[in-house]
Amino acid sequence: MEETWTILKVLRWTAEYFASKGIEQPRADAEVLLAHALSMERIQLYLRFDQPLTAPELATYRELVRRRALREPSQYITGTQEFWSLDFEVNPSVLIPRPETELLVDRAAGCIGKNALHILDLGTGSGIIAVSIAHECSKVSITATDKSWKALQVAHRNALKHRVENRIAFAVSDLFSAFSARRPIWDLIVTNPPYIGDEEFHALAPEVARHEPPEALHGNGPRGMRIIRQILEEAPLYLKPGGKLLMEIGFRQWQPLEQYLLQLGHSRKHFQFIRDHSGILRVLDLSLGNR
Repeated sequence: MEETWTILKVLRWTAEYFASKGIEQPRADAEVLLAHALSMERIQLYLRFDQPLTAPELATYRELVRRRALREPSQYITGTQEFWSLDFEVNPSVLIPRPETELLVDRAAGCIGKNALHILDLGTGSGIIAVSIAHECSKVSITATDKSWKALQVAHRNALKHRVENRIAFAVSDLFSAFSARRPIWDLIVTNPPYIGDEEFHALAPEVARHEPPEALHGNGPRGMRIIRQILEEAPLYLKPGGKLLMEIGFRQWQPLEQYLLQLGHSRKHFQFIRDHSGILRVLDLSLGNR
């Protein structure tokens, strides 16, 4: 007699299998992949524990499990990741959104309020920052850039999905390369740049190292600050008087950044570092209108 595989039985087996492979959240990943294979929400799995899986369903799920066991991120397998309570398309052309980046969006939304500001999202990737800000603040106009055309295609689809495409313009640009510095353009620049240092980059988890785009992760240099420094040097040329830069930074980067900002001539009263929910100084808030 052929063995019956119910939802609960499949989840238990998969969680044990993933744990044996060193996957950090084995049960959660098992649930995400099974819900995706069955085209249902995760909560529905708990309501249907005794439901048997058909042969085609098992075959579909086995393929997803095989890919995850090879350390492909579940977000790339399902093609989605939640951010700012919105579902975003993701694929290997873009980074997987991290929860800590919501602090950047929250800070930006607080600065914008109900004002009709012109915003630059530098290195937009999947568009999570630009789309979330546009979704939150109805009067803004945003220019979202990335040097990757494939990433911009993903970002544009996410803007269409959340119906904010009329307030976001997309442009291929390596940092500020596509723009003229003849006159300031933006009220606010937001960016989550590559900021992982050389040593840390070579020690990344397999899910990150093998699958996520390295150019969106590696900030270059021992502390990963080469690209960050370039942004800090060039941003004042593009911000209007009284403008602001909000930038996500890496773990322990705030101290060398503080010294670099002082070297550039910024007063301490014009910048601060904001802690995330883990207590890490995660976002640089810099007013560039006054030096």
